Amino acid sequence: MNAYDLARGLHILAVIAWMAGLLFLPRLYAYDAEQADKPEPLRSEMRGLLRVWQRRLLKIILNPAMIAAWAFGLWLFWLRSGEGADWSFAHQPWMLAKIAGVFALSGWHGYLSAEFRRIQAGTSVRTGRFWRMTNEVPFVIAIVMVLSVTLEWGTR
Repeated sequence: MNAYDLARGLHILAVIAWMAGLLFLPRLYAYDAEQADKPEPLRSEMRGLLRVWQRRLLKIILNPAMIAAWAFGLWLFWLRSGEGADWSFAHQPWMLAKIAGVFALSGWHGYLSAEFRRIQAGTSVRTGRFWRMTNEVPFVIAIVMVLSVTLEWGTR
């Protein structure tokens, strides 16, 4: 077994978990927002349950998966460079697209985390419709990233 294949496999697994959370959390936010017009005590009970799920998803899956994806990705980056000897691949268009995607997904993750705090505080203004419309944003970013890495387009 070589280190590159191990790093790649662990990175893929971490990204799968991270993406699952990034795709599911906005759905939980949509369900939460849609409780506003429900009668009590159903509204409070459902919101309480949804907020427990949101917290668990963030703390148990999303945050650790993002950290692992970053760690294994940096390890891959290091191994791909020949352990620091040749960084020329880092300037290729496909790798720049991948890096931009990583920062975009990390930013979305940060936005979802901040929104969780707003939901908990009762200050969120986002609607269920907003969350449904933005739910697939991470997947679109992931498509670009995966195709960039697998096709290595723009390689000289």
